[in-house]
Amino acid sequence: MRRLYIDFDGVVLDDIPPLYEKLGIDKGGIDNGSAEEKIQKFANFDYSEVVNDKYILNDSINCIKKLLKSKKFEISFLSHVHSLDEAIVKVKYLRRHFKDDITIIIVPGKISKTKMVHSEGAILVDDFSSNLREWREAGGIPVRFNNELESKGFKVINRLDALLDMFDEDGNEIC
Repeated sequence: MRRLYIDFDGVVLDDIPPLYEKLGIDKGGIDNGSAEEKIQKFANFDYSEVVNDKYILNDSINCIKKLLKSKKFEISFLSHVHSLDEAIVKVKYLRRHFKDDITIIIVPGKISKTKMVHSEGAILVDDFSSNLREWREAGGIPVRFNNELESKGFKVINRLDALLDMFDEDGNEIC
């Protein structure tokens, strides 16, 4: 069984576009305010507005349930957050769908995911290329999640249950 870490934003939920829209930040993550003003926007936002079933991405909740049932992976969520409120909202959301059968690891936004868990030999599914590059450099197996299947040099999927065809019963990569 191989360790599998699943990012939240842009993988489980398509919550980034509505978040940026509500905060007045353009698609590239840029707004007209200072960095401090942007940090304050994230810190004071009510994340329950975007962390809800309305934004489920490509049937991700059911796909994760299929992954759990397969017993190929030891699954954890690994998610960056900008505030304690964001962490609380995400944990409550995930617990509503998964009870206690998946570990949830919250990562402060300024810390690399590779510093929070043992990444060597573990899979990370993430939509953000920088996280995937760091994961690869730390000896992990990066898998990019992208609706258009744009790989940017990584293995790429647009549904989480596609992992079932990428790895065998022991969690080893299928060529």
